[in-house]
Amino acid sequence: MRQGKGRGGSVPEDLLARRDEIGILARDLRAAALALWARIDANERFAADVAHELKNPLTSVRSAIETLRRVEDVEQQRRLLGIIANDAVRMDRLITDIADSSRVDAELSRVIAEPVDIAPILAVLVELNNTIRQPGEPEMILEAPEHLVAMGVEDRLVQVFRNLLGNAVSFSPEGGRVWLRARAAGPEVEVIVEDEGPGIPEARLEGIFDRFYSERPRGERFGQHSGLGLSISRQIIEGLRGRIAAENRRDAEGKVIGARFLVRLPVG
Repeated sequence: MRQGKGRGGSVPEDLLARRDEIGILARDLRAAALALWARIDANERFAADVAHELKNPLTSVRSAIETLRRVEDVEQQRRLLGIIANDAVRMDRLITDIADSSRVDAELSRVIAEPVDIAPILAVLVELNNTIRQPGEPEMILEAPEHLVAMGVEDRLVQVFRNLLGNAVSFSPEGGRVWLRARAAGPEVEVIVEDEGPGIPEARLEGIFDRFYSERPRGERFGQHSGLGLSISRQIIEGLRGRIAAENRRDAEGKVIGARFLVRLPVG
């Protein structure tokens, strides 16, 4: 393998074709090498994405500072300072979420999933939201049994559910509702978050889990989201051997009436 030229042919084909212990070893080594190369590629893409996302606000700050040095109008100076402040908020959020994203895989590889009763977690999240929500903000409705146990890591599951609920709230219309449903589904526990928002573009039902996906509702405060929340949620759920997906809610005529996120976690 060390003498191979690049990635292709690093394990001789004649060894891969063998049906004895040497063939098994050769195929396992190739699988390990492919997994390592995939991780190297993923790290390279992640570094490029981070550099791109940080470059935008940094360029904006530099431009604002250069302009600020030349203008004397107080109102223009105030607007430029506001731009700098917003970009600082954006970078702070990005750096925090980037650091969290980079830790997820390593953390989940060290911990052991254990039985977690997610029912009281969901109840607390809904009660907290309904207690502090402002007039016009969506009401959360919980539909779940008193006890519902899945395999996971409690802190990370809380993070996923908070991400999904926060996402649903941000896209909900004034006075809307957000439903949080949970049930046992054979060998899995299913958690569903539904909203009454505009839904998800059909072409982006998978892409919304990409890093730095940035389609946000109009009027949202700048820098509040980094575009990493759903990506981190997928990292966590898949690291716990679960699944997460998105789809649109539709009425009887097929019209989109909101978005739906589905999380499935193993029971054992």
